[in-house]
Amino acid sequence: MSTDMSQYLGAYLDEATDNLQQLNELILAVEQDRRSRDTIDEIFRTAHTLKGMSATMGFKHMAELTHALEDRFSKVRSGDEDLTDDDIDHLFQSLDLMQSMVDAIRDGGTDQDTDISSLVAQLREENVEPSSVEKGTEETELSDQEKEWLVDATKMGLAVYEVKVVLDKECLLKAARAYMVVSRLEEMGEIVKCDPSVDDLEKEQFDHSFIVYIGTKDEADVVKNAVMSVSEVVETEVLPWEVEKGEVSEEVAVSEEKPAKAAAAPPQTKQADEAPKTKKAPKAKKTSQTVRVDIGRLDSLMNLVGELVIGKARIERLVLESKLREFDEPLSQLGRISGDIQELVTKLRMVPVSFIFDRFPRLIRDISKNLGKDVELVIEGQETELDRTVIDEIGDPMVHLIRNSVDHGVETPEIRKAAGKPAQGTIRIAAYQEGNSVIIEVADDGKGIDPVAVGKKAVERGMVTEEALAEMSDDEIIQFVFLPGFSMAKEVTDLSGRGVGMDAVKRKVEALGGQFEVRSKVGEGTNVYIRLPLTLAIVLALLVRVGNETYAIPLENVDETILVREEDMKRMHGRPVTLLRGEVLTLGDLASTLDAVRDDEERNEYPVVVVRAGRNKIGFVVDALVGQQEIVIKSLGRLLSKIKGIAGATILGDGNVALILDVASLKVRA
Repeated sequence: MSTDMSQYLGAYLDEATDNLQQLNELILAVEQDRRSRDTIDEIFRTAHTLKGMSATMGFKHMAELTHALEDRFSKVRSGDEDLTDDDIDHLFQSLDLMQSMVDAIRDGGTDQDTDISSLVAQLREENVEPSSVEKGTEETELSDQEKEWLVDATKMGLAVYEVKVVLDKECLLKAARAYMVVSRLEEMGEIVKCDPSVDDLEKEQFDHSFIVYIGTKDEADVVKNAVMSVSEVVETEVLPWEVEKGEVSEEVAVSEEKPAKAAAAPPQTKQADEAPKTKKAPKAKKTSQTVRVDIGRLDSLMNLVGELVIGKARIERLVLESKLREFDEPLSQLGRISGDIQELVTKLRMVPVSFIFDRFPRLIRDISKNLGKDVELVIEGQETELDRTVIDEIGDPMVHLIRNSVDHGVETPEIRKAAGKPAQGTIRIAAYQEGNSVIIEVADDGKGIDPVAVGKKAVERGMVTEEALAEMSDDEIIQFVFLPGFSMAKEVTDLSGRGVGMDAVKRKVEALGGQFEVRSKVGEGTNVYIRLPLTLAIVLALLVRVGNETYAIPLENVDETILVREEDMKRMHGRPVTLLRGEVLTLGDLASTLDAVRDDEERNEYPVVVVRAGRNKIGFVVDALVGQQEIVIKSLGRLLSKIKGIAGATILGDGNVALILDVASLKVRA
């Protein structure tokens, strides 16, 4: 009786992802201490488990590559051989390839489309054929339609070529290089097929080689030279496509689709039964009985809790207006229960920041090796928890910051020694909770951001005049690095120089309702602070009234509320200000800022909400302070999501809608 293995696919993908992350950490550890028997044994056991799981599920390429990794460590484990630098590189390449196979399987594909032959041979120290591009690409099959297109191209007088491309194995941005190759070839003619597909190339779901079929008027040498002009292409072979191979009989040509191949039965394997039932992590981790829950179900549960909070607020308002005292006790009990449910659901969605931090040691290792730098990574507070939605969104901005620190911040060992610094640079990533926010800090001890150089660049690009620059502080000048297109890189590299880094990070953080701050000292280093809300669903907010409209300001952005008398309002550089405990506080009229109509009543003093935007404080003058309330953040939809200064909307207890203000992006008006 055959077993339907698809029911176990979700569990397999989750376990495979966990095992690959653990292997990443273990191989990083063994790279530092290559004689650590415990680490080598743990790598062997984890690879053995992954191999057994993959073979049982019928993923033959996953099983074969993991088997080769296991064989390599079996020799090291027995003491017959030592790990070399090339071995470490091959192991990391294997993990990247296995992750791409897992991603392909998760997207409904298979592991069979990935070429593993070259890496398997290297792990087993077999002779690899000279042309690595030929491995795994001989079996490229053209559909009947694709063959007809190629035949049509030859009839139009075009030369048809099969272009085989091999990228450098150290290439960090394979997708970008593949895109450049395909773009060059598109300029030269008509592309009929890419193998792997263009989608797989964009997702980096390929080893380091791919094939493009093209019809062109150019000679083979011209095509080859065009491809070889792309950086990190190490080999190109341009072969004429033979029409005889591609001719299709009429009987085959009219068929719409070839019959699907029979699915291979999962191979029987003993290793799956022998696989250890327990795993040891490289460092002690908390163990508990858990159940995996689809994130979509948690999202639905959070939405229902949000509706419960809105409903409770409406009932409270109705009871207050009708003065029905007998409802006080049951309403109070309902409030406690709904509050407990809300807290529980929020905790269910929380995951430790180690979810994204765990990928950074490998990232630092690869980038620093590519740039010839010696960098130590220190991680603190990885147990700090954030909402899963926030975690998913903050991963890419964090990668931008780390690349920036390694590329622009930390100097080469020679420069550091000359400056009296240790040859090894340090990057510290820390996370800690502060109130209802989590602070993530990325710090390096590199050369820092030079405000003089930044100012000079800003003047050259017409962003500021020299006169205005002279009146700016160093902190204000450094803010130029957040503007779109601004880059201090002298040349464009795979890592930086295109001016799409810091401004993208700042926009993403602010879109999450967070704040972004940079502090830097020349010669000492740079610290980047990201303040993020614990959750994006239900937050405490201060409700304020401007004219007839009520607005919500997340309490996390509010420092305090004050009353300012009219005679205490002065003007400085054309802007209204007041003194707050001896410090100058800039005032902004929220009605003018929002183009709203304010109350006509005359008054001697005004309520002011003091908010924090980065390191700056601004006081918004409002008509009235309504009070604090838990609000459920609702999206405005795609059409209205780009409006500056508006983070979303919420439904109040009276059923009316209130806009939620994003104070960091509001353009303040006097």
